Amino acid sequence: MEEFKQEMEAEPQISVPLEEKVSWGRIIFDVIETLALAVLLFFGINAISARVRVDGFSMLPTLEDSEFVLVSKINYQLASVERGDIIVFHFPMDPEQELIKRVIGLPGDVVNVQNGIVSVNGLALEEPYIAAAPAYSGEWDVPDGHLFVLGDNRNDSSDSHFWGYLPFEKVVGKAVIIYWPPPLWKVIEHTNILTAQ
Repeated sequence: MEEFKQEMEAEPQISVPLEEKVSWGRIIFDVIETLALAVLLFFGINAISARVRVDGFSMLPTLEDSEFVLVSKINYQLASVERGDIIVFHFPMDPEQELIKRVIGLPGDVVNVQNGIVSVNGLALEEPYIAAAPAYSGEWDVPDGHLFVLGDNRNDSSDSHFWGYLPFEKVVGKAVIIYWPPPLWKVIEHTNILTAQ
């Protein structure tokens, strides 16, 4: 046993230095590749979607002030706008400003507001999503290429009843998801507003 111990002690310890070859060319290539992929993803995601912060109380109770909403930019390239859709658009009076409202009237529709009831083409809307019945009245014939939009908080909303029709080319897209803050995360419901008789 003593001999074995001496043999073990006698074996030379070989230390192999671990030399790593640094390939700066490969590192630079990886960094450029990662940056290019990030830029591609950024522009790709922005081409099909937008993120919008709700600013104000015009869409209460459906949307709260300071919520963040994901908007589909391609939705209306694949399908038509429908009454009841919640959309984001560039405000016609100030294109730098984006607003979010509900579509009430399509081209050719007659929108009427009387005695707190909104009707489209003579059909009264059932609107469980509004904050209160509108305290204003009027009638609007929606022209071709335009939409009539209202906020769900009817009496505290700058919308078509105040500034007129929305040109369709100003539409950014359809609001699909509330994604911030996390406790309020949900898919946005787009009510078919002409189900009432």
